[in-house]
This record gives sequence, structure tokens and C-alpha cells, in this order.
Amino acid sequence: MRGERGSRVVVTGLGAVTPLGLDVASTWCALREGVSGIGPITHFDAAHLPARIAGEVPGFDPVAMFGTKEARRTSRNIQLAVAAARQAAEHSGLDIAELAAEVGVCIGSGIGGIEILEQATRTLDAQGPRRVSPFAAAAALIDSAPGAVSMDLGAKGPNRAVVTACATGADAIGDAAAWIRDDDAVAVLAGGVEAAITATGMAMFGAARALSTRNEDPEHASRPFDRDRDGFVAAEGSAVLMLENRDHALARGATIHAELIGYAATADAYHITAPDPSGDGATRCIAGALRRAGVTPADIDYVNAHGTGTTLNDIAETRAIKTVFGDAADTVPISSTKSMTGHMLGAAGAFEAMVCILAMRDGFVPPTINLDNPDPECDLDYVPLVGRSAPITTAMSTSFGFGGHNACLVFAKDQP
Repeated sequence: MRGERGSRVVVTGLGAVTPLGLDVASTWCALREGVSGIGPITHFDAAHLPARIAGEVPGFDPVAMFGTKEARRTSRNIQLAVAAARQAAEHSGLDIAELAAEVGVCIGSGIGGIEILEQATRTLDAQGPRRVSPFAAAAALIDSAPGAVSMDLGAKGPNRAVVTACATGADAIGDAAAWIRDDDAVAVLAGGVEAAITATGMAMFGAARALSTRNEDPEHASRPFDRDRDGFVAAEGSAVLMLENRDHALARGATIHAELIGYAATADAYHITAPDPSGDGATRCIAGALRRAGVTPADIDYVNAHGTGTTLNDIAETRAIKTVFGDAADTVPISSTKSMTGHMLGAAGAFEAMVCILAMRDGFVPPTINLDNPDPECDLDYVPLVGRSAPITTAMSTSFGFGGHNACLVFAKDQP
């Protein structure tokens, strides 16, 4: 990062499709106003499931975007990723065709095209193997999303799918930044995508007792750090950032929205789903990102917390922040935007990195809605209910996933 060898990495483009909107502007507007994107599931009949609510992307029309044939052949996972990547590419103003082999794609997903697997299984059971679509394998694979983005935009540089559960989007950004610092790419479309609001996806997370079952009150179901939380709310969406070599961005006159100054990743080595209750893995991850960024906890003006709304995660994250930040933990504003979007799983880390950048741009901390009765063990400034204006020059995003994966990103306003 700033203190390491290699090129400095900046953000020149943003793209997103989320439960709050089909682009960055509408999503950010809803976040600022504290709007919930959670509602009853409409993608399938969820009446038989314990959790029947989710954060679905509203009004997304793949046929209008890709045409009937391509929409039929691709998964929703691919479609959402391409939609967000197109936005980020356009926002950056980068001529990808001119650079081609110097533009990479690093977009991950926790689960991939799960609805394609469901369809293939139903067809196999009902009609036999010959009736399974020849496009099913490619459409279901997690690496098909970055592959499709590269074909759609003509990016011929390094291409990778990252899979670290709920830390995926953050790790994809960290990996992409390394390509730029090592001169393997001039620019990289980096982020995450998830489209797991399917019967199987919801049943799996429900069986793990991870989901909120506040079905009669979906807008208030996602309650990070609240005493009455009962699990996370699953969501779909995609967020993609255009990362770029800072010298290249300046030479072409690009608008620099932020600089990525720190990234770290660790493992809990504790449990396949539960976080280490001591917060050890998260603590080491946050401390490592700050060290690489060359900043102290007192320099952080805003933290976008992982904040899932599960009992164990919220407490472990609070402990980790307290351990690393010390006295500064009591004064830094922290919020969980999952209270509004739900948990976009593999896309969450990239989206929440984007929120940090927008918060710096506008000097505004989005709220943690539904935080009516704070858990006594989650006693930091989690910006309850209503957002607030604040000067922000450096911001941090935390992401922690099933399997004990931890990732942390630190962004700052661009400086000479």
C-alpha cells in the first residue's frame, strides 16, 4: 500500500446493483435516508421455509440488458456482475479496448449460479441427463462471472474469481490491488456478486440457524448490534470498483474517488461457521490493515462494520474493534449498512468498501437502522437509526466470512 513497494492504487469507477437500487446513485440515496431493502421473497414460493424474507434486487431485467438468448444461457450471478462492472467501467471513463491486456478482472462470489444447479437437478430427475442444458456447467461456475465481464468489456488482463464466503468482495479488491502494485495490470475491475436467493440457498442458511425469521416485519428484520437481533437477512447484488494505477489515472485526467491504502487478511482457525468469540482473527486483520496503511486507529474517521445481525458475529467484531482501537473505539462512528441491504454475502465486502468511498466523498455516515435497543456487549457508536454529517478522510471496512475468513480494507482521500 502507501508504505509498500510498487504502484499506488486508486479507485476511478464505481458500479452497483443492490436491494436498494439498480445503480450507485439510487442505492446511496436510500442508504443516506435509512431505507430498508428487505421484503418478502418473490423469486420463488418460500412458504415452506422458516425464513421467507430477503433483500432482492428490485426491477432488474436481464432480457432488456442482455437479450433473450443470453439471459436464458447465463445465471443471475453472471448478469448482476456484468451489470455492476459495466457501470464501474463507464464511471471510470477508462478506454478498456485501448488497454485490453493491461485491464484485469477480479470478481468473486460465495456460491455462484446456484439457481442453475437447481434447474439442472430438477431436469435430471424429471427428464434424464440428455435434457440438462449444455450451458449449465458454465453458467453455474463461480469463475464464469469474471469471465463474462472480461468478454463483455474486452478486458484481457489477469482474470480471477475469489471465494472466501462473506469476505469475498473485500479479498477480491485486495488481490486486484496486488496486480496493480506488481505491474501485472494497469487497471482492474474488482468486487463481488451474489444471487443465492433460491430455495436451496435459503434452506441451507436456514438449516444453519443463521437467518432472521422475522417474516411478518421484514423492514425491521436486519438488526445489527441490537439486543433483539435473530440472525442475518440474506440478500443478492453486485458491487464492482475500477482500481487503477494512480500515475496512469492522473496522466489520463481521471477523477480519483479514493486511494486504497491498506488491506489485510487472516484466518480464525476456529470453527466452520462461528467466529472466534475473542475476536482474535478479526483483531489481527484490522491491525494488519492499519499497519499496511501507515495509519493509527485515531486516524480512522469511519468504520463500515461487517455487522451481520447474528449474536456471535456482532459481539466478536465489537471486541476486535475495542482491542485494536483502544480509547479511539469510543469516538469513531461505526455503522452496519447490512441493516438496510441485508447480507449480500460474496458481494458484501465490495459494496461496503464502496460505501466507505461515498461516505468520504459526501462527509456523511450512513446509519445502522433498527438499532432500537443496543446489546450491552455492543456498546460502541454504531450510529443508530439516523445518519450524520462528519468530515471523513480515512475509512475502514471489515468483512468476516464462514470458514473463519477475515478481510479488512482502508481507504483514504487521494493525496499527493
